[in-house]
Amino acid sequence: MGSKKMSTGEMVAIGLMLFALFFGAGNLIFPPALGQASGTNFWPAIIGFLLTGVGLPLLGVLAIGLSGHNHLQSMANKINPVFSLVFTVILYLSIGPFFAIPRTATVSYEIAVGGLFPNVSGGFNVALLIYSIVFFGVVGWLSLNPSKIVDRVGKLMTPVLLLLLAILLISTFVSPLDEPLAPIANYVDNAFFKGFQEGYLTMDTLASLVFGIIVINAIKAKGITDKKAIASITVKSSLIAAACLGIIYLGLGYLGSTTSFAAGEANNGPALLTFAADSHFGIYGNIILGFAIVVACLTTAIGLITSCASYFQSIFPRFTYKQLAIGFTIFSAAVANIGLSQLITISVPVLVAIYPIAIVLIFLTFAEPLFKGRMEVYRFSLLLTGIVSVVDGLKAAGLPLEGLYNAFGQFLPLFDAGMGWLVPALVGAVIGYVISFARPANSEQLKKAN
Repeated sequence: MGSKKMSTGEMVAIGLMLFALFFGAGNLIFPPALGQASGTNFWPAIIGFLLTGVGLPLLGVLAIGLSGHNHLQSMANKINPVFSLVFTVILYLSIGPFFAIPRTATVSYEIAVGGLFPNVSGGFNVALLIYSIVFFGVVGWLSLNPSKIVDRVGKLMTPVLLLLLAILLISTFVSPLDEPLAPIANYVDNAFFKGFQEGYLTMDTLASLVFGIIVINAIKAKGITDKKAIASITVKSSLIAAACLGIIYLGLGYLGSTTSFAAGEANNGPALLTFAADSHFGIYGNIILGFAIVVACLTTAIGLITSCASYFQSIFPRFTYKQLAIGFTIFSAAVANIGLSQLITISVPVLVAIYPIAIVLIFLTFAEPLFKGRMEVYRFSLLLTGIVSVVDGLKAAGLPLEGLYNAFGQFLPLFDAGMGWLVPALVGAVIGYVISFARPANSEQLKKAN
């Protein structure tokens, strides 16, 4: 039986599903904060943010869809089986129950209902506990049947999310509250690179290596089996998602840059969004924003729970999908009660350390025809990238290793801007390519690794 054809409506639904999976907690709170802090340097900052917040996630999905890999671990197997397992597990845990999934609850709580239940300073937040139980109860229930994810997310929840955000952002463009202020901190001299790094916090490049699998499975579930058709639909649906992300990021960033003075220079995404919604629509604005936040965070949490449970079932087959989905849901609810600020603080060093590795892996996957899949190119490029990114992670964690940081900053271009891994990645690829000629059997080894 031949491969079926997919209708335009079904393809659009998959694109909207992918957008909704990406667009969650960090996507809402970081662009407004970037807009306010970058001020008059908004455009270089938002362009840097769009590269890591839209461009790289798009490439990540395409890397999965066009390369023919069934999962991230098979991509990373080109380097080393142990590395591929460790890196994949760390990535899934980072975008899953340790950071990203709990953040969906804390962000939606702070913006949607947190103002109604102010926490006693230094005390345990009972309201957040109750909210996280209800929130993850819904997430867990919707995650138990992953085959319904396109219908639930792409066709139902995403249009509601887009409509609610459009109401707020159009009002911002028509009637901005303020003029941009002078840039602060690293946005003064390194606005582009600071924006580039801020895109890390969305975790979308990491998530793209996971959500790409969901897209492919959704396409196959529609009866599409031809590899070229799957690749074509993946490209088109990914472009739909990327376009939605880019437009909304621009709108949210502009909202932050034109809300600075009135909001009291909060430099806080949730506070800026709440203030802007209240200024434009009063109590109705807060209701609109609250619904938008909850829908966005629900869709992302559902996608991440589904992905994590599916992956860990493949390496721990003794557990069923439902057992893992429920376990990750309960664990995420517990972690969410740490609070938003603490989650961001803890996650930043980990993201700074693993993000460059994911970026280089994506680009090497696309460039593979140029070096004919020689493993040394992957290994040396990722080795040098990993060394620098780990040092960046230590620096982001605030560890007192000034001598090490100064040495790296002295010899590595862009290290102080957070991009010190770029040159080592290129140099490692060249070194690996030269060394690979001593082992001409690389292409056969690559086939075995896949």
